[in-house]
Amino acid sequence: MLWVAAVGFGWLTEPVVAQTTVQPSTTVGDPDPWRFNAAAYGWLMSVSGNVTARGQTINTNASFVDLLQTSQSVGGLMAYFEADKGKAGAYVDFVYTKLGFGKNTTSYRNPIAGLQLSTAASAALTYELFIIEVGGVYEIARWQHSEASSTTIDGVMAFRYWNNSIRADFDAATNVNLSVLGLERSFGIATARADSIQWVDPVVGVRARHRFSPRQELTVRADIGGFGLGSQFSWQAVGVYSYAWELEGGQKLAALLGFRALGVNYSSGAGTDALSINETFYGPVFGISYRF
Repeated sequence: MLWVAAVGFGWLTEPVVAQTTVQPSTTVGDPDPWRFNAAAYGWLMSVSGNVTARGQTINTNASFVDLLQTSQSVGGLMAYFEADKGKAGAYVDFVYTKLGFGKNTTSYRNPIAGLQLSTAASAALTYELFIIEVGGVYEIARWQHSEASSTTIDGVMAFRYWNNSIRADFDAATNVNLSVLGLERSFGIATARADSIQWVDPVVGVRARHRFSPRQELTVRADIGGFGLGSQFSWQAVGVYSYAWELEGGQKLAALLGFRALGVNYSSGAGTDALSINETFYGPVFGISYRF
């Protein structure tokens, strides 16, 4: 993506003549001051996909309500900060959550025909997720519809750091029924594996902001990343509506409501050392932001 900024210069059209008169000094304010936006938000997260650990694949399919019953932290700790000046800006986004998947929200993929596995543990999988995204934005285009209404398109480039801690508890009752051989046997499996893995994804995307009025704004963002440099592929789609109240000194306090979906496909190792994460995290977001 190529971003080009144009800067205009002025030239003197008359020769400079020495003057003996001293002009009074004037203080000129910054015509384009810094703008800051700090937000704290919650994400009512649902999950779908699968995780592979110790060569075993666990399918995960849990709504927010399911996770609420088994997780220590569903909403987690989440925050966003952006600083802009002129057309350019920089931001950081922080997400932390710890999710527990119980027997009703996981299932094992059977590696052998006739092998039936049923979860007996209260928490088959614990997933601790920590993400920091640092990036920049640049205004590509703007349309002014009226004095109070406008639409802006921004380009986004960032790096998204993932830190995943996964504990898989394979506490299952196993039944082998191979009627052709006349063999039927039941036995227990109780193994566990804990993995901590991290990587950094390059991310590119686009953001659209539509201001309906000085109080109301809709922001929509889409991005893709990974490209085999960190994960194999990752993607994100976000839409947030905000309503702001004016404070003293031109500052604003805004309420946020929207929806966020974040997907990732990562894999490493082979055989019993195989580890893969193929998950989509999605759900409503809500929060408050302070703009100054």
